[in-house]
Amino acid sequence: MGEEMYMKCKAYCDSAVAGVIEALLLVALAAIVLSTIQLVYIPDIMEQRESEHMDEIDNQFSYLKSVIDLQSALQEDVPISSPITLGSTELPYFVTARAFGQLDIVEVTSSEIDTDFVSNIPLTSIQLDAMNSYFIDQLYVLEGGAVLVQQSDGESVRIEPSLTIQNQSSQIRITWQLPRFTSIAGKNSTSGYKNCFIRTNYTSDITYAGTTTYIYIYSQFLDAWNATFNDILEEAVANGYINVQKYPVDTPTYLRITPGTKSIYLDLTMVTIGAQIGPGVVVKQN
Repeated sequence: MGEEMYMKCKAYCDSAVAGVIEALLLVALAAIVLSTIQLVYIPDIMEQRESEHMDEIDNQFSYLKSVIDLQSALQEDVPISSPITLGSTELPYFVTARAFGQLDIVEVTSSEIDTDFVSNIPLTSIQLDAMNSYFIDQLYVLEGGAVLVQQSDGESVRIEPSLTIQNQSSQIRITWQLPRFTSIAGKNSTSGYKNCFIRTNYTSDITYAGTTTYIYIYSQFLDAWNATFNDILEEAVANGYINVQKYPVDTPTYLRITPGTKSIYLDLTMVTIGAQIGPGVVVKQN
């Protein structure tokens, strides 16, 4: 009788131990699966999320440029708010990081345009510095009417500025509508990961026009501007009507546009655009 009880107790204990080991193995398996997802798949998913966010930023800056072009063309003080998504959030239930953005209206800058008949025309800008956690960091810039993108491996122009080129018999006529952004202290910068809005409105404009022997463009985005003007003026450059190059050649600090076999006539309209970043009470500029 005692031996029979012993055998039953041993069988029960063996079964209980087997159940515990099975439970531990299942927990270990679940931990391995979750670890594999966390280490292998989650970074790819987060990178894709941040890539999609940058595509959204691309569309939002395109919309912002179109709004400013419309306000400049109509020359009416009609305020319009454009959305900007600063960043993206974490993925629920997993260890992930947010992406943050810094949005600034840049008025004080060394970027400018110089010609024979007018100089120190400021190249102000609206900039979003996207600080991603998984995707490559990118800087989106609306400067001189163009949308530029800068990242670690270079820079490019997403949308060309509001330029028209006329190849006339003896001259190249360049018509350029150049936005100049002005803002109010406390309404020119924000950061975070949520949505915000930029309110823009037409304020005034002034036109400078005449024949010039040079156009100098100073900008921290020199490669992008060089590529843009060589593309826009491709035919004129190829035929020697006009010259476009970064200068000085060894250590370029500005873009130089000079006449070739034809003269240059520049018709530049600088449009002052009031810009304010929400949220909060929007203050109307005088």
